[in-house]
Amino acid sequence: MAAEQLGPGRVGPGRWGDRRRRRIGLLGGSFNPAHAGHRHVAQQALRALRLDQVWLLVSPGNPLKPVSGMAPFAQRLASARAIADGVRILATGIEASIGQRYSARTLRRLSRLFPRARFVWIIGADNLAQLPRWRQWRSLAARTPMAVLPRPGWTRPALHGAAASTLRRHRRPAGAVLPDREGGGHAAWGLIPAREHPASATALRRSGNGLASHAARGHSALAPPP
Repeated sequence: MAAEQLGPGRVGPGRWGDRRRRRIGLLGGSFNPAHAGHRHVAQQALRALRLDQVWLLVSPGNPLKPVSGMAPFAQRLASARAIADGVRILATGIEASIGQRYSARTLRRLSRLFPRARFVWIIGADNLAQLPRWRQWRSLAARTPMAVLPRPGWTRPALHGAAASTLRRHRRPAGAVLPDREGGGHAAWGLIPAREHPASATALRRSGNGLASHAARGHSALAPPP
């Protein structure tokens, strides 16, 4: 399989890679389910970082989340594709295709598969707070620019947390997180100024909303990205 087929005329990132020059945001997660908040984050990152695309990396299995309550991978991938537009926001199962589930390893593999792409890792403030729990998180932060999006109840604590403190010398304004030219040294990170979106996958599961039905409502309620 050279590339993922997303629909007529739409192709996702292929497991064999390519050599196109692009600015790509990587938004990883379980997407259990995907929801309007994920699309909001992708749209804000597209604008603030002047990205060509955002890839929604649907994890085959998040090592930090329990298996109980986790929908099957195919169902979560379908949920993410329902909120993507297939052009600038792409949902992909490439992590499963390349046999990775740890973010640092995924980044190293993607950098080899897509050597001319410029990647930026997109996370919510909740994940910035939890970053020290990630395997090889310091290596990830050193090699890959990170864009942090506000999350209700998490933004202020995260910006005063252990990861932000460790990386404080490398924090930059949003527009400087992914510079036009790649330089040497430690990668930058920064907070993307954006409104906090209240959607939560945990709350949606507790409310009994199905993956497919919620994704469909979230997609129809949102304007397309610029």
